[in-house]
Formats: sequence, C-alpha cells, structure tokens
Amino acid sequence: METLIKKLNYDKMDLSLIREAGAIIRRGGLVAFPTETVYGLGGDALNPQSSEKIYAAKGRPSDNPLIVHIAEKEDVYKIARQVPEKAKQLMEAFWPGPLTLIFPKDSIVPDKTTGGLDTVAVRMPSDKIAAAFIHAAGGFVAAPSANASGRPSTTMAEHVVEDLSGRIEMILDGGQAVIGLESTIVDVSEEHPVILRPGVITKEMLEAVIGPLETDQALIAPDSSVKPKAPGMKYRHYAPKAVLTIVEGESKAVVEAVNHLAARAEEEGKRVGIIATDETADCYQYGTVRSLGARCHEEEISMHLFDVLRSFDETDVDCIYSESFGDAKIGQAIMNRLLKAAGHKVIHV
Repeated sequence: METLIKKLNYDKMDLSLIREAGAIIRRGGLVAFPTETVYGLGGDALNPQSSEKIYAAKGRPSDNPLIVHIAEKEDVYKIARQVPEKAKQLMEAFWPGPLTLIFPKDSIVPDKTTGGLDTVAVRMPSDKIAAAFIHAAGGFVAAPSANASGRPSTTMAEHVVEDLSGRIEMILDGGQAVIGLESTIVDVSEEHPVILRPGVITKEMLEAVIGPLETDQALIAPDSSVKPKAPGMKYRHYAPKAVLTIVEGESKAVVEAVNHLAARAEEEGKRVGIIATDETADCYQYGTVRSLGARCHEEEISMHLFDVLRSFDETDVDCIYSESFGDAKIGQAIMNRLLKAAGHKVIHV
C-alpha cells in the first residue's frame, strides 16, 4: 500500500485535502492526523472493521481500548449512555483540549473500538486540522497514537512515516505537535471520577472544577487477564530500542551516578545515550547526550520527550540513562511516560 503524505497549513487550510482524508475514513481506511497532543491514527469509530485495521497497522493488542475523537461537544451524547454532571463540568472547562473522558458506552459503539469494554473513551481535540478532519470523516474517529505499538508516540509526521508507511492510506502533516504528551484521561463512568493517565491537564486543574478525585496508581497492570480501561494502562509503551534506565535523586548525585554508569558501560563496549536537561547536559562526560530543554520550561520538555527517545534509535545506542522529572507541575505526566518506556527500571541515588 502506498501511503500518501499531505502537508497542511493551519493559516490557509486546504479543505479539499481534508475532504479527501475524510472520504478515506468513511470507506473504512486509515489516516494519521495531527492533534495538539500527538499524532493520531484514525479510523471510523463506528465501524468495527476499521478498528481491526487500526490494531493490525499498529501491531496493537485488541483489548487496548481506542479513544473516540469528536468535533462537537453534543456528539458525546450519541455515543455515551450516561453523561454525569461532573463530566459536563469537565467538558465545559477543558473541551476542546487534551482531556479524555471515559463514559458508559452506547450500543452504537462497537466492542472492537472499546476493547470489549462497556465504556468508551472520548476526546474533543483543539487542533484545527483535527477538528476539520473529524467533521469530514463523519464525526466519530477512533484514534490511538500513530506509532507502532510499544514505540515512542509520534509528535511529527516524519515519526509516523517511520512506523506506519505502507500500512495506512494517508498521513496529514501539520508539523510538530505543540504539547507532545497524550491527553489526561479521567474515568467518569463510576460514582467517583478517577485519573487513569496524567497529562498537561493536572489533578489540581481538574479538582478546581469538580472537587477531590482519585488517581489510579497502577501504571502497568500485573495481571495480564485484566482488561485495561484506558490506553496505555497495561502494556509497555513509548520504548526506544535500547534499554532505558531512569536515575532518580538529587541533581548532583544523579549526574555522578550517570557518569559512573556510562563509563562502565563504555568500558564493556556499549554505546551510551543520556537524557539530560539544559542545566546538566554539559556535566556528562560520556556517551551521546540529548537535552529535553530547561527544567523551568516543562512544556518544552514534554514537547521534546518522544522525539529524543526516537533519536536514540538512529544512533544505535545500547543503553540509555535518563534523569527523572518527578517534581514539576506536569512532572507526573512526563515520568509516567518515562517509566513505561523504561519498563519501570529505576535506580535511586
């Protein structure tokens, strides 16, 4: 299959290309498209065969639910059996934007889209290309991140080409995603809302709207028979090809530990990668060092995280050591992705 790559300009959008992409979805095909978070791999959310194609293109387990993307708030009532009052408050505060809500699903949504669950994950992106594309596609687009399953998510069209070229019909190129981390996920299907995945919409921001809510602490379910309720809860995600280890502790101690680990690895003939920040990048004496940006600009760190993880695949490093990011405003979201990429391999110093 030839994958068409179509460049789009946000200031002067080519609506004919948007309609062409929408037509592909309507006839059961797949299109990768930009959102403000990461690129999504879109198919018709109400067509079970489309969901099967998404799982096949990504190599994704079929019990990992897909997020349904909409372009109008009112459309949530067509696919959710119940919309609680707190969900309405969150929709009013954060839609369109990087927030996914999980509702009891209506029977119109195929089980193939929800991984066999009786709930449906719904998001309304703020990205202009995404909104126009969803409208053109019929209003309900199932879309996980547009990467091969397990690999770092895609924040640029070039990443999508690396992973999915030849497997899907079209890629809409809207440039680099401005956030770079997937949406926050909140389960509103039960009496008490629960955060299932952290993102740039933080717990504090959510609680300012609806009051106290819980956070699901399980990052990877230990029981393989448990169905994940949201994308990314069960399986290893975001992983580069090299073995990634997170080194956690006070900054000076982390630098010393990483230098020691990198030196020992190079003595063993291994190629080393190091994930640093602008404040520490010059302190490392070994390996290939990549900075995510300055710690005071955490939005920059989130934007660059997946791109940096992917860049190490090009350098063919054998092992990667990363600083931790647990204390920033969105540090929980950044660490959530790093921990999954590392398979929870952490050294405390």
